[in-house]
Amino acid sequence: MLWSDPRDEPPPDIRRTQEKMHRLGWVLLVVTAVVMMLLLSVTYS
Repeated sequence: MLWSDPRDEPPPDIRRTQEKMHRLGWVLLVVTAVVMMLLLSVTYS
């Protein structure tokens, strides 16, 4: 790669969208875990 080549980074709007999707993935993971724990506690009680 030459020093004059542009940096290999996505534009700011795409970077923001990627960050939002990353956060949404974590939120969905936590929500799924909580729902599964609630279902298991109701099933075994």
